[in-house]
Amino acid sequence: MMKFALLASGSKGNCFLLWDEALFLMVDCGSTKRWLTQAFQEVHADPADLDAVFITHDHSDHVSQLKMFSDHVIYSPVELAFDSIRVKSEEKITLRHMTVTPLALSHDARNTTGYVFQTWQEKLVYITDTGYLKDSYLPLLKGADYIILESNHDVGMLMNTSRPYMLKQRIASDSGHLCNEDCAAVLDAIVTEKTKMVVLAHISQQANTYEQALSVSRDVLLNHKGTLNKDLVLKAAEQFEIIKGGTWNEETDGSMHCCAVGLERMAHL
Repeated sequence: MMKFALLASGSKGNCFLLWDEALFLMVDCGSTKRWLTQAFQEVHADPADLDAVFITHDHSDHVSQLKMFSDHVIYSPVELAFDSIRVKSEEKITLRHMTVTPLALSHDARNTTGYVFQTWQEKLVYITDTGYLKDSYLPLLKGADYIILESNHDVGMLMNTSRPYMLKQRIASDSGHLCNEDCAAVLDAIVTEKTKMVVLAHISQQANTYEQALSVSRDVLLNHKGTLNKDLVLKAAEQFEIIKGGTWNEETDGSMHCCAVGLERMAHL
């Protein structure tokens, strides 16, 4: 059974850890060496034990500490300074009992990629840094046990920031980032009664709030047409907040921005 820890999520760094009985994987290695070292210690993980590293794209907030992991097997959609195995969209990778499916995303970086990790028991979706998602991906994403999905910005807040207009256009474009409403629409299409946790990721610190991101997706899921898991939890990840999920044999993390959507929905209906 899977367990995971989101160590960092946002424009200052991104890193995600995934375990099950036989594998220990990492997605991206942005942030500072100090933070990653500290975060690994906090979740009682040793970088030397990693079986593989998956890279989504080569923006610095996703690969800045790649040197720390250069001795590991690295899967990447782009050429890196270190040896890596090239991944291609929808070409499945088999790691022991797990299947990893890369999915091409739409972002202003070469071959930006999301990943679906699946065993015969569980499925986890990890998608950030994309302006939109292809409809053809939705059946593959649907019914995941765990979903980490970008909810980057509120459109109104983005347009009212002091950022240059060209940057605002880029972020809001099809090669930018998912806004709260687009994230919620994707969730509405892929969340099912199997889904236990959704983590809203890569939230802008200038053009969004954690409460706003959480509120938009929560409201959509409360009106979801299908059945939801009564234990479904929705969380909004801060930039440097360790969020744990899955089968941790310890107390849950102290995330400040979360709600039990499944139970709320039962009361809502």
